[in-house]
Amino acid sequence: MARCYKILSPCGILGYGFPAASFYAGLADGPDAIVVDAGSTDAGPHKLGAGVAIVSRMAAKKDLTLLVNGALDKGIPLIVGSAGGSGARVHVEWTLSIIEEILAERGARPRLAVIWGDIAKETVNLAIARGQVHPMSANVPELTKEAVAKTTRIVAQMGEEPILEALREGAQIIVCGRAYDPAPFAAAGIFAGYDPALCYHLGKILECGALCCEPGSAKDSIMGVLYDDRFEVYPLSPERVCTATSVAAHTFYEKDHPYLLHGPGILLDLERCAFEARGNAVAVSGARLARVPYQIKLEGARLAAYRSFVIAGARDPLFIARIDEIERAVERAVRAYYDEIPEGDYAINFYNYGIDAVMGALEPERALPHEVGVLFEVIANTQDTASAVCASVRSTLLHYGYEGRKSTAGNLAFPFAPSDVEFGPVYAFSVYHLMDVADGLAPFEIEWR
Repeated sequence: MARCYKILSPCGILGYGFPAASFYAGLADGPDAIVVDAGSTDAGPHKLGAGVAIVSRMAAKKDLTLLVNGALDKGIPLIVGSAGGSGARVHVEWTLSIIEEILAERGARPRLAVIWGDIAKETVNLAIARGQVHPMSANVPELTKEAVAKTTRIVAQMGEEPILEALREGAQIIVCGRAYDPAPFAAAGIFAGYDPALCYHLGKILECGALCCEPGSAKDSIMGVLYDDRFEVYPLSPERVCTATSVAAHTFYEKDHPYLLHGPGILLDLERCAFEARGNAVAVSGARLARVPYQIKLEGARLAAYRSFVIAGARDPLFIARIDEIERAVERAVRAYYDEIPEGDYAINFYNYGIDAVMGALEPERALPHEVGVLFEVIANTQDTASAVCASVRSTLLHYGYEGRKSTAGNLAFPFAPSDVEFGPVYAFSVYHLMDVADGLAPFEIEWR
């Protein structure tokens, strides 16, 4: 029988949740490692800037209890990538507090490795001075020391190297700071001696849980099996199946090129991949990998403003027919009222759900609905300004007198009281760049607990 290595992926993001039955089916199938991605920048810069997790502590502990106990029961490693969502020290410590709580309840003391993904501002500034920092894309400005100074925290996406080092040193649980999403999965397979190209391609699929299945879901478990010449993926729930089309389609997911995928120190070429259905599993082969000059992606966020917002509904067809005109008039009235506040100190934004809130000017369907959800926000340089202007927008829009209006009771219906919500700080990405490094291990400190 050909040798193989099985990696159990419980879900797309730790804390999303997954059926216990699927996970137990995976454990019964004899995995060699449990690997889970816990982070993303999909939610924007707020979680990184504010230092808060993507998911609730309750959800994270519910998932981690199954993962930690499953790994310890089976005597296999557990690897968590991008702990806490954004993978900065505050997020990693939050995750560690949960794991340590679970271990204390179990009375276990496994060998635990923490791989920090934080990058010091001094390190980034030195790299800027040496010309070693580059924008991720054309619409990202060159990074300056001034931008770095305003950034709350900076993390870097690690590749497989520090995770491999922790596995070589006998780690039973590995908690990673910010990681390139496929890297923790790839590291497990590479450690076991399998083709890095297959390992990274498999990691690209497993990091999203069962999203490559039909029906797809990031909230269910999937198994990946590495062989010398291929890998196979199959769902762990009887409600799902992997098809050649579904797995091939997921290979295109979140890439700016049809078959080339850049990562820390690697270029993965998937042009010659083959996908073969085998029952409810799919066998995949053909990936190629080249080692390229090592760059790590830096992510950082800065405090940009403060926000207050209101959610309301409108059903008057006369109001809906003129809603853009009314909203422009309301903004003019509010700005005239607060003429002592510099115009650049705040912005008023309207989103009319049911008309064009999702696509804006690109919306091709222009027929007006019978009701509209109106969301408006004020973003300002202070919370007081945001809240004051937002309240003025709400009261002005509520009572704005437009031509043909038949009732003066109010133009808006509010689902909540109070209607005005103080959101608080708003963050923006201030660092979204690549940094040249000598190797993939040096920037990331490994701590043993």
